[in-house]
Amino acid sequence: MKFKKIHFLLVGFLLSAADGAYAQLPAKVGSLITADRTAANISKATSPHQALMSIVDKESTLYVPSPVNAINYLNNRPNIPDVLSWQPNFALVSKSLDWGVTSGPMEFQKVGAVKRAGQYLIVWRRDKKGNWKVHLRAEVENFGKGPKSDLVYYEPDDSWFLKHRSKVRLQQREEVVTQSDELFSTILKANNEAAFSEFLADDVRYYYPWESEIEGKKNVLAFLKKKRIEITTDPEGVGRAYSGEYAYTSGTATVRSKEKVVKFNYIRIWQLKDDYQWRVLIEMMFER
Repeated sequence: MKFKKIHFLLVGFLLSAADGAYAQLPAKVGSLITADRTAANISKATSPHQALMSIVDKESTLYVPSPVNAINYLNNRPNIPDVLSWQPNFALVSKSLDWGVTSGPMEFQKVGAVKRAGQYLIVWRRDKKGNWKVHLRAEVENFGKGPKSDLVYYEPDDSWFLKHRSKVRLQQREEVVTQSDELFSTILKANNEAAFSEFLADDVRYYYPWESEIEGKKNVLAFLKKKRIEITTDPEGVGRAYSGEYAYTSGTATVRSKEKVVKFNYIRIWQLKDDYQWRVLIEMMFER
């Protein structure tokens, strides 16, 4: 009993420290960043398994690397790392406050093995109780040697947005995003450079296996050219914030280089820009 008391006091202290340390963040996106960091603190204080269980529900999907139902996967006590730590360096929340994204560096380790590094990406949604829960979570491994980026976040403004009630209309809005991803994929088959130049946001973040986080469209284009990588994609999944300004798409990809052809999954985070064009804020490629 004494051990349990000390254990939970430690967890409570860590979570309180996290709330205090990040109190200066804007309230809306700050709530999501705090949820992500709180889960990271649970991972440190207890275990990665408990941390993940605290932020998933029956609708959550984990890419491991193929997509699986999170609850079913975690209930089967998977071979997950003994140690898992992460820190968001990017976050956004929609104006409707129902949808958000975090991403950042992570480290993980099995007891007796070498510590490894990577990048994680989570698409979040609020449940009926107002708690942030994982919708999709994926990760990609790298060498962990890149520069550490400062936290960048998008705090939603209070501007008006159209509140659709029709499920048909909401589905049509998702189809618009799917069409953008399909057009992106079509142009990729003809010309990678033209496709990425057209659809990537200027401040895009790119996550690719064994590469440090790449920031900015110019740097992404330079990376793809240097590596002589050709990418084709096939869209499968889509989701969009209720307020409409953010969305994600997911699917499969084929990555061709001089040495080999590799089958990947991808997730893209989209933003509807001021010119009413959809642009990719984040793209993550990971092997399937």
